[in-house]
Amino acid sequence: MLEIDALEYNTARPKMLIPEYGRNVQKMVDHAVSIADRDERNRVAESIIKVMGELKPELRDVEEYKPKLWTHLFIMSNFELDVDSPYPLPNRETLSEPPNRVAYPQSKIKIGHYGKNVEKLIVKALEMEDKEEQTALVHTIACMMKQFYLTFNTTSIEDDMIIDHLGKLSDGKIKLTDVSFLPSTASVLKAQGISANNNNNNGGKKPNKNRNKNQNQNQNRNKNNRKRF
Repeated sequence: MLEIDALEYNTARPKMLIPEYGRNVQKMVDHAVSIADRDERNRVAESIIKVMGELKPELRDVEEYKPKLWTHLFIMSNFELDVDSPYPLPNRETLSEPPNRVAYPQSKIKIGHYGKNVEKLIVKALEMEDKEEQTALVHTIACMMKQFYLTFNTTSIEDDMIIDHLGKLSDGKIKLTDVSFLPSTASVLKAQGISANNNNNNGGKKPNKNRNKNQNQNQNRNKNNRKRF
C-alpha cells in the first residue's frame, strides 16, 4: 500500500524559475550546476540546450534563437551555472529591470470611426506639391472613408456626408465637388458581405438562419396540431 508520505506535490517542490520547460529540465539544470568537472558541465549544458530547443520549437522563429535559450539556461540555474557560453552572459540586474513605458498617443481623433490613419493621410495629401498625385490620394482617402463609415455604421450614407467629413478633417482645406469616383453603397456593402436589401430591412444585420428554421418548425407543428383535433 502506497504511503501518504511518499507522495510529492508541486507545492512542496522547489520553485521553477522558467516553468515552461518543465520540472525535468529544471532537474537537469540543477544537476549541471552540481557537476565539478568543467568539461563535463559544458557537455551537459550543450545537451540541455538541445532539449530546450526541442521543447520550444516556436522559439526557432524568434530572432537570436540560440542566445535566448542560453539566457533561459542561466536564469534557470539562478546564474550559478559556470560554463563556457558561446554568447555573452546575461546580466541579472539588466534582466530584472522593468520594461520601458510605452508612450500612449494623447492626440484626439476628430471623427472616431475614420481613425487616426485617415487624418495622417489627409495631412500627407495637403503636403503634396504635385496636384495630380494629391488628387489621386484625396480620392483614395474619400473611398476609404466611405468604406470605414459603412463598416461601423451599417446604414446607407450619402456621398455629401463624405464631402462634409473630409472638409472637417482637413480644416476646410479639401473641398470636393465631383464624387462620381466614390463606390456605390451597394458595392461597398457587398464587399463587406452585406446585401443592400438586408442592410435596409434588417439594420445591416445578416439574417438569422436558425431563427427562420425555428419559425418554420413552429408553423409545421401548429398545422399538425390543427389536423389532429
